[in-house]
Amino acid sequence: MAGSKEIRTKIKSVENTRKITRAMEMVAAAKMRKAQERMRSARPYAEKIRNVAAHLSRANPEYKHPFLVKRDSIKNVGLIVVTSDKGLCGGLNTNLLRLAVTRMKSWDDEGKGLQVCPIGNKGFGFMNRIGAKVQSHLTGLGDTPHIEKLIGAVKAMLDAYVAGEIDAIYLSYNHFINTMKQEPRVEQLLPLSGEQIGTASGSWDYIYEPDAKKVIDELLVRYMESLVYQAVVENMASEQSSRMVAMKSASDNAKNVIAELKLVYNKARQAAITKEISEIVGGAAAV
Repeated sequence: MAGSKEIRTKIKSVENTRKITRAMEMVAAAKMRKAQERMRSARPYAEKIRNVAAHLSRANPEYKHPFLVKRDSIKNVGLIVVTSDKGLCGGLNTNLLRLAVTRMKSWDDEGKGLQVCPIGNKGFGFMNRIGAKVQSHLTGLGDTPHIEKLIGAVKAMLDAYVAGEIDAIYLSYNHFINTMKQEPRVEQLLPLSGEQIGTASGSWDYIYEPDAKKVIDELLVRYMESLVYQAVVENMASEQSSRMVAMKSASDNAKNVIAELKLVYNKARQAAITKEISEIVGGAAAV
């Protein structure tokens, strides 16, 4: 059994750790509320522009944007992976990257090439470790992401798609459901099709002013930006929620460890007192 001094040192160390995890839990809770507000405020715009793009994929304008043209064969795939910059958020990044790797292996088995665009330090480091071909990347978004920062990394993938280097683009991120549950997803961004976006089959058309090319070009750029931005804010809300839950679990575990160590300390202290009394009684008897 360890000595009383060693046990007291361990108790003090765990108590200090618990203070840190409690502080991180409260910080994550505050950030989570702001992230959820940002995510919920962005959802209506993302849903509306998704519906417009879905209708556009069913329309028959005189101008057909490259994003709306389905390729005859898929030889190369692009994958945008949205992860967090920091850790200590449970299995959030692990579950997402596991799903992404599963899809990457399936594409590799089908003989398709792959280019990735990791957003977030964790995803960027992981893709480098497994030797994936990184087309572009973005790290250091902070607690408040701005769509202006996302445009550069995403545009590199879109330019590769327009140039024919990539035949399909997928987006992988954590979808926020509630504080206790976040769902990793892989969704197809390009080419656009009504079935994947969620519209019913049938014809649809708009009246374009001033002309179809200008309107559609601008709309689809906004569409791609809004979807990637929505994925980032969803992932950020998931990150803060997961971190808060993980830090709460760490604090609870530290509390249990402290209770067990105090029990061991009291037993060791009682044994030492009993030993001293026995020595005193034995010495008195000998005299």
